[in-house]
Amino acid sequence: MENSLKPAEFRTVITPPSGWAPVDFRELWAFRELLYFLVLRNVKVKYKQTIIGIAWAVLQPLVAMLVFTLFFGKLAKLPSDGLPYSIFAFIGLLPWTYFATALQFSSTSLVTDSQLVKKIYFPRALLPASTSVAALLDLAIATVFLLVLLRFYGFHLMARMVWLPFFVMLAFVTAFGFGLWLSAINVKYRDVQYTVPFLIQIWFFLTPVVYPSSMIPERLRFLLGLNPMAAVTEGFRWALVNKPFPSAPMMLVSTLVAAAVLASGLYYFRRMENEFADVL
Repeated sequence: MENSLKPAEFRTVITPPSGWAPVDFRELWAFRELLYFLVLRNVKVKYKQTIIGIAWAVLQPLVAMLVFTLFFGKLAKLPSDGLPYSIFAFIGLLPWTYFATALQFSSTSLVTDSQLVKKIYFPRALLPASTSVAALLDLAIATVFLLVLLRFYGFHLMARMVWLPFFVMLAFVTAFGFGLWLSAINVKYRDVQYTVPFLIQIWFFLTPVVYPSSMIPERLRFLLGLNPMAAVTEGFRWALVNKPFPSAPMMLVSTLVAAAVLASGLYYFRRMENEFADVL
């Protein structure tokens, strides 16, 4: 009987990579069309069979603004650096709502799409990335509403608004970086999905969304730089209503922290990626 096995010199042995596998950016770019369709799917699923549709993008921060204005602005009388408290809170809520939404959905993206992960191969990082990108639509819609609101209150639009994309990118990098970490950990330890909402609540009060950073003692204010979302909210207020620019050291530290979280998240995610299909 003829031996059907190939000679040893023609055999190919496939083994899983060991150690920290490098991130293949060429592969990520090659699957950019898949990212587009994942983003489109997430947007459609979010607003499917809803009565007011994309108006939720405005309604969520708007309702939060009204509640915070009543309790923190009127009752607690928190300062707002000379701005109407409603405007002060709404500007802070825009990037924060984006970040919280992106982090919440990206942290559970692998488990949510477990059937897709187990059936075909594609760069799994596209799943948390797609949720972070899809949430940008809500941010864009709410920002347009804010610009109209600012005109109603008599504020003039300024040239420094061109810096808004930088602060949006900083929020995206922060959400995506932490989303990579949490989504990878959530595959193995499902406690993450219960921890993230609690983490977001704590993070909210560590970020100057409903209170100005000037309330923090000056000697401790440098610690805000460790929280990139603090730089984002302060940057939004600077670009939109001419509030003081976040200090250069704070911006530098926040940018470096966000970049470090993203870089480490990509490598950790890549290291764990080979186990996802087996664990899910």
